[in-house]
Amino acid sequence: KIMCVSIINSGNGKNWVVIVAGSKGWHNYRHQADACHAYQIVHKNGIPDEQIVVMMYDDLATNEQNLTPGVVINRPNGTNVYKGVPKDYTRNAVTPDNFLAVLKGDSASTKQGSGKVLKSGPNDHVFVYISARGAPGLLAFPNDELYADDLLDVIIYMHKNKTYKKMVFYIDACDSGSMMTKLPDDINVYATTATNSYACYYDEKRKTYLGDWYSVNWMENSDVEDLSKETLMRQFKVVQSQTRHVMQFGNKTLANMKVKAFQGNANARPAPPMTLQPVLEPGLIPSPDVPMAILNRTYSSAVGIEQLKQKMQKVVQCVTGDNRENPKILSVKMDRLQQQCYKDAVSHYKKHCFSWFFPEVRLPSSDPALTQL
Repeated sequence: KIMCVSIINSGNGKNWVVIVAGSKGWHNYRHQADACHAYQIVHKNGIPDEQIVVMMYDDLATNEQNLTPGVVINRPNGTNVYKGVPKDYTRNAVTPDNFLAVLKGDSASTKQGSGKVLKSGPNDHVFVYISARGAPGLLAFPNDELYADDLLDVIIYMHKNKTYKKMVFYIDACDSGSMMTKLPDDINVYATTATNSYACYYDEKRKTYLGDWYSVNWMENSDVEDLSKETLMRQFKVVQSQTRHVMQFGNKTLANMKVKAFQGNANARPAPPMTLQPVLEPGLIPSPDVPMAILNRTYSSAVGIEQLKQKMQKVVQCVTGDNRENPKILSVKMDRLQQQCYKDAVSHYKKHCFSWFFPEVRLPSSDPALTQL
């Protein structure tokens, strides 16, 4: 059985790729840089653009903070990974609904964007890569959230409608493992997740982080290895050796397949391996701390950071009515027992207290909306 899944997709099938950067803004630079780098890997390994769908806000190359217009890099002194990247879904077209429509092959349901969707069939392989911010059971898109149950419903739909032969997900976001905990192991889908995401490669000139540690590890592995020989399992082990809490889900026997079976074209010559100089100090920092870390590096604003902590404590006190509950609420992850209630709470919190789409907090000290929490 393992020998059967070790071959590259050499029949009539095609390889399709969906790449998503689920954020916007200069402080979230790393997500779009990750996505652009992922495109360069699959492109140079022979997957044509008509089989690649890219979703990214596209506000970096011409950003007023970009001192090298038109250039986006994913490692210190790295090459420009922005060049040639398709602009299938940008700005307000980067939405969970469009993403799910792309997976389903439902062009009629897409709004804005190119309308490009997967046209894969029962002999095809699909590779999905997402770099984003996350929380238990959700991935943040630029202006909305993708929930785990909605993603799973679409994966099951794809399986029932035979829109793939084998499919692989790589997801880099905080709590991204929670997106795949219910993934069945009998539908030929394999997923790896960062679970706890770390930003890396702070750039003093650009004043932002260039990459995410899970992402740059798998991509730099794809850059330096022969993808017709490297397996998904070996790539996972490379990432696991460098990244905390990386996890696997679904049909793990697919991990014995070659990386090229998903990140390349079986009928094309593999791209020659690159030589990358090691980065001795990646400067890892938990992704939720990135806005504050940038603020601290840029302005040394210890006072501002303390004010944000105090405002979060006010939110918790308003909800619980008891100061004694604050440490527990702020430090312990609770089980999500009612999914719809969770979605409503997330929406209300984002609107009235703090939006993860922006680095700033919107919480006046006497915000009357807090009484509705």
